[in-house]
Amino acid sequence: MTYRQSPRISSRKLPKQARSTELVAAILQAATQVLATEGAQRFTTARVAEKAGISIGSLYQYFPNKAAILFRLQYDEWQQTTAMLRQILEDDGKPPQARLRRLVQAFIQSECDESAMRVALNDAAPLYRDAPEAQAAKSEGDEIYQAFMREVLPDAPDEVLAQASELIITTLGAVGHAFSESPRTQQEITAWADAMADMFCAYIDSMGNALNSLIRPATP
Repeated sequence: MTYRQSPRISSRKLPKQARSTELVAAILQAATQVLATEGAQRFTTARVAEKAGISIGSLYQYFPNKAAILFRLQYDEWQQTTAMLRQILEDDGKPPQARLRRLVQAFIQSECDESAMRVALNDAAPLYRDAPEAQAAKSEGDEIYQAFMREVLPDAPDEVLAQASELIITTLGAVGHAFSESPRTQQEITAWADAMADMFCAYIDSMGNALNSLIRPATP
């Protein structure tokens, strides 16, 4: 399905009173239910307003169009994922590879736990993925990955760190999305997460060995 780019995905205004905050929460809860049951193709502001039990005019006070609602749902999900990234990858009380393993396990688990919503949001992504707000949210996660890679590979140039981060992000996202499209047992989730973590750790080890060989060439 082809979507038209929306010119605006930001909320019209931020709720300042408790009643307004409750109204926005009701809209987002209704939107979550409509998206999960109807999918991105049948998602409309009218359906959301009906589900929330409010007028379409009340909805438009806070969200100018359906892209704004979908982006808010995606943004909230990104914020949760970013908080998880930060908590796990910045935990310097654990070795880097242990942190990476924990991240992979948590990410794959969350993909499977919330598969219906994430698939629907992915289908709706063309509505907002190129917007500045979406790019800013993505950049925050990228920076966390790159900071972690800089800790693991302190001698690597910035372009190598960026490439390594992008490879892990892209692979984790693509595999997590595809894997979660089918029902999975807990045993399958654990096995796949462990296998992916093994691959990422081996990749980082190989990069570290390559960098060490360049910095400390073998003596003839």
